[in-house]
This record gives sequence, C-alpha cells and structure tokens, in this order.
Amino acid sequence: MNASRFLSPVWDLMFCVLAYTSVEAEPFINIVIQVIEDDKAKTNEPFVTGVRGQAPPLVTTSFHVRDQGNASPRFVRCTAYNMPCTADMAKQSQVPLAAVIKPLATLPPDENPPYMVDHGEGGPIRCNRCKAYMCPYMQFIEGGRRFQCSFCNCVTDVPPHYFQHLDHTGKRVDCYDRPELSLGSYEFLATVDYCKNNKLPQPPAFIFLIDVSYNAVKSGMVSIVCHELKSLLDHLPRENPEVDSVVRVGFVTYNKVLHFYNVKASLAQPQMLVVSDVSDMFVPLLDGFLVNVNESRQVIESLLDQIPEMFADTRETETVFGPVIQAGLEALKAADCAGKLFVFHTSLPIAEAPGKLKNREDKKLIGTDKEKSLFQPQVGFYNNLAKECVAQGCCVDLFLFPNQYVDVATLGVVPVSTGGSVYKYTYFQAQTDQERFLNDLRRDLQKHVGFDAVMRVRTSTGIRATDFFGSFYMSNTTDVELAGLDCDKAITVEFKHDDKLSEETGALMQCAVLYTSCSGQRRLRIHNMAVNCCSQLADLYRNCETDTIINYFSKYAFRGVLSNPTKAVRDTLVNQCAQILACYRKNCASPSSAGQLILPECMKLLPVYLNCVLKSDVLLPGADVSLDDRAYLKQLISCMDVADTHVFFYPRLLPVMKLESGSLPVAVRNSEERLSKGGVYLMETGLHLFLWVGASVQQELLLNLFGTPSFSQIDSSMINLPVLDNPFSQRLREIIDSFRAQRSRYMKLVVVKQEDRTELIFRHFLVEDKSASGGASYVDFLCHMHKEIRQLLS
Repeated sequence: MNASRFLSPVWDLMFCVLAYTSVEAEPFINIVIQVIEDDKAKTNEPFVTGVRGQAPPLVTTSFHVRDQGNASPRFVRCTAYNMPCTADMAKQSQVPLAAVIKPLATLPPDENPPYMVDHGEGGPIRCNRCKAYMCPYMQFIEGGRRFQCSFCNCVTDVPPHYFQHLDHTGKRVDCYDRPELSLGSYEFLATVDYCKNNKLPQPPAFIFLIDVSYNAVKSGMVSIVCHELKSLLDHLPRENPEVDSVVRVGFVTYNKVLHFYNVKASLAQPQMLVVSDVSDMFVPLLDGFLVNVNESRQVIESLLDQIPEMFADTRETETVFGPVIQAGLEALKAADCAGKLFVFHTSLPIAEAPGKLKNREDKKLIGTDKEKSLFQPQVGFYNNLAKECVAQGCCVDLFLFPNQYVDVATLGVVPVSTGGSVYKYTYFQAQTDQERFLNDLRRDLQKHVGFDAVMRVRTSTGIRATDFFGSFYMSNTTDVELAGLDCDKAITVEFKHDDKLSEETGALMQCAVLYTSCSGQRRLRIHNMAVNCCSQLADLYRNCETDTIINYFSKYAFRGVLSNPTKAVRDTLVNQCAQILACYRKNCASPSSAGQLILPECMKLLPVYLNCVLKSDVLLPGADVSLDDRAYLKQLISCMDVADTHVFFYPRLLPVMKLESGSLPVAVRNSEERLSKGGVYLMETGLHLFLWVGASVQQELLLNLFGTPSFSQIDSSMINLPVLDNPFSQRLREIIDSFRAQRSRYMKLVVVKQEDRTELIFRHFLVEDKSASGGASYVDFLCHMHKEIRQLLS
C-alpha cells in the first residue's frame, strides 16, 4: 500500500479517494478520531430541542440540553432527522428509519428531570380518536375550546377545567406554564382507570433467590451475597431520599429443592420452610415472607448470617432453575404486587424439574445452517413462564457464576422478556471478581426502575412503528410490555411508510410509557419528537446519525442469527450498507472517476463502524469464544442505547503518558500501529478496561503509575492501580472512575504488559486491524465496500 496525500473533505462531496491498485491509506488514518474531535470543538452552546429536525451532537460529545418542545437526545435519538416523504424514496436510499428510545434515562445533575403533571380525577387530556396525549404539537382552535390532533387530525373538545384563551398567534396564554404544552418530555400522574382491575397498585417487592449448591458455596458467592445484602437493604430505591423505601423484601435459597424463609418481625429467629416437590411450585407461607426491611431488620440480618453456615458443607451439585422463578412469581401473585427477582445462579439446571436442560454446546454446528438453533431456547417452558411473569409485573435479573456451559440462550429468556438484565461472571473468584460483581449488584438494586410497564409509540399520518428491538414482551403488534423498565434500558423502534409525508408538516412520534414507580404510584412518561421530511435524497443524507444507524444494524443483525445462518446475516448488512452509499453516489455526489470512493459527510464513519459490527463475537466468533458468551453479548446489545453500542463496537483508546487535570487526552485509532513501546494506553470497551503498558516505558512513569522502577516488576494480576501520592497516579485513577461512572456495568481493570499472554485479549479490541478470527482490517473492508458499490452502480 502506498500512502499519498489526501483530498480534503468538501461538504457533501467526498471523504476519501481509493483506487484498487493503490489504496490511499493516509486519508483514513485518524478519520474516527477526527470526526469525534471536530464535533466536540463545534459544540460549545447548549443543545436546544425546539428546532424541528435538528440532529444533536454525537454521543461522544459532552453537552447540555435545553428542552424546548422535543425530547432530549438522552431519551430519543433518530437514525434520520430528515425522513424521506415517500416509501419509494426510503426504499431507494435503504437508510433505516428508526429511533432509539431510553424512556427512563438518567439525566446529568444540571438538567431537570421530567416535570410531573397532575390533571386530577379526569386524568391526562388525550385525542378522542388516536389517544395521543396532550403535547406541544396539538393545535388549539375555536378560541381554545377545541384542539386538533397533529397525529390523526381529529378535533377534540377541551374539558372546561382545562380551557384557556389563545393569544394573537393562536397559542394558549398559559402555554409556558404547562409542561405538556411547551416541553418534549414530561410525566402525567395516572388515574385509577390506568391501573390493573381499576385499583391502585401496591408498592413493589424485591425477592432474592440464592443458589446454595456446592459450586456456589465453594466460589465464595453465597457468603459475598449474604454479607453485601445486609448493607444494601438500606439502599432500596425510593422517590424521596428523605423517606424510607416502601419496597418489601423476601428470601429463598435453593439447590435441588427450595427453602423459603419466614422473617416476620415478631420472630426471635428466621424459620425455614422446604418445598421439595418442585414439579408443582407453591409458596408455603404468606405472612412473614415479604416484609418491610426496617421492621424485620434483626431477623433478616440473622438469616443472612446463618445461610453461609447452613450450607457450608453441602455436597449437592445439582440445581433447578424454572421452579426458582415460579416461586418468586407465585409470591408476587399472592401479595398482589409487581416486583423484581434477583436470582444468583451457578450451573446448568439438570436436576429433575420443570425447565430442566441438557448440555447442547456443539462446536461442530458453528458456521453451519444449524448454528441458529444454538441461539434459540432449548425448551418452550421458559417462553411460557416469561409470559406469566410479564402479566404479573415480575421482572427477573439473573446473576450467573458459571464454570462451564449453562445455556445462556435459554436461561436468559425470562430476564430478557421481562425487561430484566443478565450479568455473567465466568470462573468467578472472590479475590478478583468480587469488586465487579458487588458494584453491578449495588447499581442494579438502587437504580431508577418502573414496574408493570406498557409502552406505545404513536406517529403522525404517513408512518407507523413496525418493529421493536430490546428486552420486553409483545402480545400484540403495538404494545411493548415490560415487567420492569430501568434507567439503562433502550428500545429501538423501526418505522415504515404507509402513506406520503409532507415537507410542510414533517413527521411526529410520541412515546408513552405507563408504569408503576418504586413508591407504588401509577405514572405516564411522555416523550415527543418531531423530524423534518424531504423530497430530495441529498437532504436525507445531510441529516442522518451514523451511531444510531449502527445501533439499529447491530440489533437487527443480532436478532437475525436466531433465524438465519451467520454468513447470510453478515452479507445482508454489507449489502444494505453498500446500497445506502451507492444511492448517495448515484444521486447526490458530484461526478467523479469510478476509482474514487465517495461517502456522505455524516456517514463517513459508516464503513469503519459496520466492519466492527461484522467482526463482533456474535457474528464472527473466535475459537475461544463460547456459545454462552455469544448468547450473553447478543442479549446485552439488544437493549443498549447509542452511547453504549458506540463504545462497545469502537472502543475508546487513550494515550495516558501525559495527563492534565480537567481534560482528557485525545484518543487514538484502534490499531496496533498507534501503540508505541514507550507508551501507556487506557482502553475502554463499555464492559472492560485495559491498561496497556509498552516494554520501553520510562522509569519515572512506572514509578508514578505502579510504584515500581522496572517493567518486569509490574504485577499484571492487579485489578486496581495502587494509590500513590503523585498527580499522575491521582489523575489516571480519576479518569478510570469517571469512565466507570458513565457505564451501566462495572468495568474491571486488566493490566496488559506488552508481549504478555493477556495481549491477545487486548488485541481482539483493536478493531481497525485484521482480527485473528478472520475479520477484515478497516482498509481492506473499505476496498471490499468500494467493490460492492461499483457493482451496484454498474
């Protein structure tokens, strides 16, 4: 490859030149970092949401949001902020039309959480026909006595108590006093009509179900969980930090049989009740199982002290799993409340019981047409159980501690269908993995969560929501049902045309989520979004967001492996990407030679990011990637937001040889050639943190960082940097802490010494290089993509 000079990018013209005989590699050297840094440099004002169809800053840019009528990009991000007016135009461009919605997203401290609106006994004001909720897009007419719905054009009378006069522009005079008339996101207090069986809900309950088989006890998991729960029960979620949490708790331990515990406040000691007939699960006690923490604290602490001792000498290796979830579900049914099950589990459930599984890990099927069967649940039992859990508002979070195959594809069915999470700690060892597990557990227990939720996405005439990706259940084509919905979960929604759109009115969407808060209040959270519509392809290509497109593509592809061979899924992705770029080349770019690869300005990172998706372990597994790991990643990605998929597919790689307070060093490309032997680099993948140390690092840097003068003395088994009294050590630890705070999972630090064994794992994440499992380098993939585009054009 010869590297010659680069034609500078011209708006809407071309980003790089690439001939088959000589790939001009130089243009691509820093393209990702350049785009990210340019976006940061131009974002110095708050992002104001009042302008229709304005694309927000990238997820890699830190910015302040001012809500003036559209939902913040922290709640909603779109693949295109300029939708094509017709289905034909959408088909021609092949740009996916989708939104990634994170209904309960956490906002930074300097931004206001959505305001609560209480309309009293009448409940929220809605359109008579399509049932869209009152929002800034509704048009008030006839002096304010009626309003016309912008979603379906139906005219509805304004209730007398809600009437207000209009000003000379046709706006209500109280417009800016009412969140639902001036903001993109807000909440309504729901009335009893929005509750199950027309009665207000009970506060939710948390049930902890702990595997006490031989592996669980031996690994230290049981004693760690019991010890941690004693302090964690003070941090159950609550609306108001000044008030005690109203969440009740219950405890179950299990191996081949289940042990329920009575922790009623009036008891001197907890009582154990054993259910050995796991084929017909029931809860052996009602009074004393779900209790208020403060009232029963002494009995609970006594129980948590006793559990590790009771099972210290167990020889029982077999476990059940299906009856464990059934037990929690039956307890919530008996208490007539929603809630969450925290299941701590270690092994494949082979004991005789409903939901029993067998080991089906077969490496010979990988790469064949039968590979897809390995991603499908082994038995239908868990699908039916998930459906029952959703009906009760029973969300399941699963913490796995496997030493061998546990069939994550099947065990994950209930957590994924109920809006829960799966956490996995393979070969768990207390010494090295305790910190990561406990941080995950603490965050999971304390985070903002809603229960028994239903989400519906309404759109204006011309488009409709046709497909949904995420952790949820759907019994019909419109309602996304979530037994639990937390602040980390995102749902990706795809839209299709069913009529023409108008450039004048644009396109609207409204996401409404009905849920029960952790204090037992029924609420409606509303997010509104208006985008532009265009009749020219150039306008569509000018206003897309690549990171959101990649979020959609990855979820679409990862779901595709359930029903198609992996190779077919990969080919489909490459083909769609080539069609997007060929359409741009043909219809929007200035004439140029066929030897040039021309990409739209806002999509110049599409090939590099798409190549990362194609090289992911789900679509291109290495020899050492287990089937469980692939199923785990597939489930994890399904509910990630745009920021999480961005760092997962294109990790952040920072040179940390020189650190200044207050600012981060500029990242470098994810390529081995960017690593210098005298350097130290921090890599963040969203799930891992690596600190790569070159073999020729200066002695002073080693002393500042590790407190040791020589490279050979660095202890690569350390999971935290030593706390040293120098500005460099302090700043690097601050950076690591800030990275961890940004992610929903705790990232364990791995120190990688150059040419050490662990370097193989680190290299796996250098995504611009050719991968050991056969994935193309970025430059090779660009050549391939260029070839595909030329074939389409000819």
